[in-house]
Amino acid sequence: MSTAREDLLAAGLAVFDRDGFEGATVAEIRSRARASNGSFFHFFTSKKELAGTLFLEILQTYHAAIITSVDDTCGASDGVARLIHAHLDWVVSNRREARFLFEISRSEWGEEVRGAQRTENSRLTDAIERWRAPLLARGELLPMSPTLFFSQIIGPAQIFCRAYLSGRHSGDPREQVETLIACAIRAVVAPGAPKRTGGTS
Repeated sequence: MSTAREDLLAAGLAVFDRDGFEGATVAEIRSRARASNGSFFHFFTSKKELAGTLFLEILQTYHAAIITSVDDTCGASDGVARLIHAHLDWVVSNRREARFLFEISRSEWGEEVRGAQRTENSRLTDAIERWRAPLLARGELLPMSPTLFFSQIIGPAQIFCRAYLSGRHSGDPREQVETLIACAIRAVVAPGAPKRTGGTS
């Protein structure tokens, strides 16, 4: 059974998705969550704080999906494939959350969560590096910074995801997965490294 705080966060997500941050109101969020004014302000000092909390919780969920997609049993090509599958699957399965994470502007409230966001991003980087480091040492992955590596893996997929999330393109971005994987492998996997083993979970 959900708690009042969870109800408010779920209501906030729905209202932000429909009205954007600027158009959303505390009154509408409270109404959707069936929460009193006192209940709202018991958990959040403002709409801005609710948005920041929601952003961080969704970011953690997204990062968990990415992190758990690879482990030390994955080779270079297989790991690249799993990372791309994990990103695309999460976006399609969590479309409203993905729209909030990637599409809704944070100019009004993002600064307040910037430090926590950097911490979460560092955790993601550390987790991916634990998988990547042995492959770099064996020469199976091309040497590049963690940021460049991740941008080569997720960046092209994200172009399709943003078009899908904004409604500019109605097709499922997973339809492009094999081409995205092939391109990412050419970008980051060293020539002669072991081929994909077929795992995509």
